[in-house]
Formats: sequence, structure tokens, C-alpha cells
Amino acid sequence: MSRPEILFPLFADMETLEGVGPKTARAMESLGVTRPKDLLFLLPHSGIDRSRRQSVRDVVPPCVLTVEVEVGAHFPPRTKGKPYRVMVRDPQLEWALVFFHARGEYLQKLLPTGQRRIVSGRIELFDGIAQMVHPDHVLRVEEAGDLPAYEPVYPLTAGVTQRVVAKAAEGAVTRAPDLPEWIDPGLKARESWPDWRAAISAVHRPGGAAALAPTDPARARLAYDELFAHQLTLSLARASLRKSKGVTTRGTGLLQAQVLRSLPYAPTSAQTRAVSEIAADMAAPLRMNRLLQGDVGSGKTLVAFMALLIAAESGGQGVMMAPTEILARQHYEGLAPLAAAAGVRLELLTGRDKGAERAAKLRDLAGGQIAMLVGTHAVFQKDVAFSDLRLAVVDEQHRFGVAQRMELGAKGRAVDVLVMTATPIPRSLALASYGDMDVSVLDEKPAGRKPIKTVMIAAARMDEVVAHLARAVAEGRQCYWVCPLVEDSEVLDYASAEARFAHLRAALQSQTGGEVVGMVHGQLPPAEKDAAMARFQRGETRVLVATTVIEVGVNVPNASIMVIERAEIFGLAQLHQLRGRVGRGAAESTCLLLYQAPLSEAGERRLTTIRDTEDGFRIAEEDLAMRGAGDLIGTAQSGLPRFRVADLERQAALMAVAQSDARALLTLDPGLSSPRGQAARVLLWLLDQDRAIRLISVG
Repeated sequence: MSRPEILFPLFADMETLEGVGPKTARAMESLGVTRPKDLLFLLPHSGIDRSRRQSVRDVVPPCVLTVEVEVGAHFPPRTKGKPYRVMVRDPQLEWALVFFHARGEYLQKLLPTGQRRIVSGRIELFDGIAQMVHPDHVLRVEEAGDLPAYEPVYPLTAGVTQRVVAKAAEGAVTRAPDLPEWIDPGLKARESWPDWRAAISAVHRPGGAAALAPTDPARARLAYDELFAHQLTLSLARASLRKSKGVTTRGTGLLQAQVLRSLPYAPTSAQTRAVSEIAADMAAPLRMNRLLQGDVGSGKTLVAFMALLIAAESGGQGVMMAPTEILARQHYEGLAPLAAAAGVRLELLTGRDKGAERAAKLRDLAGGQIAMLVGTHAVFQKDVAFSDLRLAVVDEQHRFGVAQRMELGAKGRAVDVLVMTATPIPRSLALASYGDMDVSVLDEKPAGRKPIKTVMIAAARMDEVVAHLARAVAEGRQCYWVCPLVEDSEVLDYASAEARFAHLRAALQSQTGGEVVGMVHGQLPPAEKDAAMARFQRGETRVLVATTVIEVGVNVPNASIMVIERAEIFGLAQLHQLRGRVGRGAAESTCLLLYQAPLSEAGERRLTTIRDTEDGFRIAEEDLAMRGAGDLIGTAQSGLPRFRVADLERQAALMAVAQSDARALLTLDPGLSSPRGQAARVLLWLLDQDRAIRLISVG
């Protein structure tokens, strides 16, 4: 499949555009512009009103003014470094144009005395006299039509000016062909969206400030195109994954029933629903690709274990992967009693396994004696072979992109994949990052999880907090004390954590004797970090001073106090994750948000949101509203697509429409061969979604 001919002019070299030479073309690369079509999606971010006025008298300086003048006398500078002045007269007033470092003969040509010109630029008052320093435009009267009444302002980079970008963009717009329509006609009519070419033309020739808003029909249409192309790509990826024949895995329910009988509580209806969705997927002949999304403490582990049991009941094997050794060990410890209740063999495989012990595990794994394996990415290593791998459960998606999901599939014949994430993601972002997956959501807390009392306390009251902590420690309670990240420097973080550690040790030691305070931070070697965590897990240390390394997954049921220092500088999602480390045991739990007064408005909004709700989805929606999509998932590692027009915060609703539209189109026309399907192929080429094109051709 090759690029459609209609798009050739848009994929030509940049230097085919007027005013673009090799140097400009190189400079534009840092704007993400390498071909004319990229300029079509480099949208103006603001504009300048250049509508014509009669006279300086019609405006209030300082402002931009466009006016017709008669050129008067020239006054070159008498001494070096002084400005060159040209007097001009509009119908009501005489005033000056001012130039620095200008060549006289150039200005004589540009502004000949006695002739009329249109000038446009910023007018200011200087000692009560109006003047315009370096006009942006000087035009002959007959060229007046070249100056738009509202001039678009483009993003710039070193080495290119507004004028160069505007001219190049204009050149690209004139090349934009009439493309066949890929948007569903009903949707297009309902939204009153223009055709593609009209939309491109409109966004580059805005009539006023309203045309720059995301709600403008032309902009909304182009944003939708982008989201639709992205969702088509994800849906094609999903379809091709599903086409890869899965294995039908049907459980008997016997082991699951045994485990449920051994539990002291009944699963929530959300857990039961998720298990049945997963079971249905595993029983189908297509590959499962499902995301299990649940808030901190919503019971994802039990659901994942039930899925692993389905694999075991059908005579196959399952693997659960965690991003770090400490989390893998924790999953293993959490699952061990459940595996014992079911009577199945569960093993742990990490980078630490060496020699004979490792060889024995690998032998039993290949022979099918091990039903479930928990591990880090060490389970990807070449020498790890399963007898009959049916299911892979992956914990904490963010460290794990689409590519690794596919690699996992290669371990067995088309293994079913279940990804668990504890980060509640607003729906629009979940669709952007995981649109290729089906989603199960755990939206209720298991019975017996007590609410966590969250309190905001000014840092000035530190002594009270430490005294309160001393009493709690004396009663046998455990506490996390999270230190802030200081100025992105690990050395400083370490110093602030050290100082707090010394302070707490001095304050708490005297009362209890023995080592009660431990510390973990980013600078510690992994083995020491694990040892410090283990001492805290066993209850040998009562207070753990930590930088945010404890954010993900650590489970210490006896820890019932969480102190977060300088809480106002943490993000909402982080605060929510940290708070979720307590409230796992029988004791009432508290989270203290220590803040430095006075709080900024945003800081206060974040802390009160955390104080007032424990619902991770509400918190995530608020976070998205406050911070924006890129930040929310940490764009670098999120695999979140970079959209040029679409704005995920303001146009979240379009994403859901795009997903259902893309899936509907592919259901009716899986090969994109109908007229609308062919148009959609043009869109995929236009937006560089060649990956999707390959998926169709493979299909």
C-alpha cells in the first residue's frame, strides 16, 4: 500500500514552499514541521487585530494600529545609536515612525516622501507624541488587500519569524486538496462541521478571537479528525490482536469456589462482575486484551488471582508480572495463602534467582508443575519457557507500553493479557492510552475497608504532629513520613530526608529506646531499600521516613498513619496514591497533609480535594482539569499520543465519540474498502498513522 497521490503535494520537500530555504527548513524541524502538511496542523495560537482605522485619534495607545498615512520628511540620526525618524500624517494628526539601526536608502525606498502608505504596528505615546517603532507592515495602498483584518500569530522557534511561518503556512493551505469525507455524515451535520479543506482554510485565516477557541467548528473538526485517526489505529491494533487466534480457556470453577470459601468476606459486586467479564474473554477463541482499573484498595489482586485460577483449572499456566522486585515479592506473599487454599503451586522468579535453584524452577515451569509464576520482567528472558501459558497479568501499566504487551503475547500461543492499574484515569485519557483494550472497572471498596481520616495541618504546628506521633508509636502503631522532593535534585531530597530522619529519631528514640525510625530514598542501593522496607513490614521500625519511592504498591497493614510533608507541592494523583498506603488494616487510619502557609489557590484546591473525597476517579477528573493530560500521566513515559490540534482536557467528549465511531466503521467495513473506508485511509496517511495502514494490509 502506498501513499495516495492526492496527498503528494503535502508530502513534498519544505523547500518547495515559497520563502523556505534549506536554513529555514532546518529551523522549522524544531516546531515538528518537516513537510508542508505539518504546517497545516501548526495552528495560530492568537491573533492581532489589523482592521483599518481613520486616525491615531481613534485608538488608545499603547495598541496595534493600522492606518493610511501620507509620508512626510525624513530625519536621519545626527549621532550614532540614535533613531531614524520619518514623519507621517493621517487625516487628523501628524506623528512619527521610528527605526533603529536602519539604512537610510532602504527607508527612502520603503517610505518615499509625499506618497501614501498603509502602516501597521504598535503605536505608543512618547513625551505625549504618538510614535510607531518599527512598523510590522508598510504597504502600498493597492496592496492593502494583502493584510488580513485579523492576522494569525503562529508558534515560533529560533531562526524563523512570524512572517516566514505565515507565508509558508499560506503556501501549504493553497496546496490543500479537496479530500473525500471520512466523518460519519450524521455526526458532521449534527455538529455543523465544515469540510476538511474549508476547515484547514478557516483555522489559518481566523476572523477574530472566537475562531481560535477549541469550540470553533473548524478547530473542533480537525481535533476530531486527529482523535478519530488515533482511535482507528487503536481499533485496528485491537482487531489484529484479536484475529491472532487465542486459546479457549474455560475454568471449572472448583478452585475458585475453594478460595472464595476460605476468605473471611464476600467479594464486592464490582469484583464479581470483573471476574465474569474476564472469564468470558478467556473462554472466547479470541485473545483477551483487558485493562482492570481499580482504585487503591478496590481488590484488584483477588480479581487477578481468580483469572489465574481459570488458567490453572483448564490445565494451563498463568504469570503475574510486577515492575519491581519488591512489588513482585509482595504479590507473591499476598497470593501465597490464596494459592494454598486452592492447592496450586505458586513460585516467584526474579533477577535474584541464581544457579541450581533457578534451574529447578525453570525445569518445573517447563514441565507444567508450576501453575502460577510471579515475577519481574525477568520472566521475559530467553531461557524461561512455559509448558502451557494461557494468561499474563501485568501490574502497573505505565511502565508497560503497547510494544511490551505484544511481546508478552509471543511467550505462549496468543496469551490472554490482563493489565492492572491502580491509577484511576479519566475516561478520555483511558481511551487515548488504552483504546485498544477492553476495560473492567472496580468502583467499590471491599467490605471492611475503613475510611481514612484526612486532615490539613500548617507546617508551623510540626511539634504537635511529632508529639501526636510519639503517642501513636508508643501504642504500637506504624507511620509513613513522606518527605518532599526538593528542586529536582536527588542530593537535596536526600539531605531533606536525612534531616527529617535525624529529627524524628531524636524525638521518638528517647521515649521508646531501640531503633524505631527507618529511612528509604532514591539514593539507597536496591538491597538496602528492600531491607529497610522489610524491617518496616515486620514492625521492627515504627516510622518509615521516605521520599516518594513508597508510592506504588507497598503493603503494610499495620501502618495506619501517613504524614505528607509539603503536601502542597505534590500532584493530586500522587497524594491519592500515597494516602492509599494506609487504611489496609483493622486500625482507624489518618493522613496528615502538612503544608507551608500561605497556600496558593491551586495548592489549596488540591489539598481540599484530597481531604474531601477518597474517590480516585473524582480525584483524577479534578487533576485533569487542573493540570492537563500530559502532566497527569507523565507524558514521557505514558505513551500518551501527542495531538497537534486536539486538546484532551477541553475536548474529552470528542474522544469517546471518536472511539465508538471508529469501532462502528470497522465493524461494518473491517478492510476499509467502502468509499468512507477509503476516505479514512487517506486520513490515516495524512496523519502519519502508517502503522494502522500496515495493520489493515496484514488483516
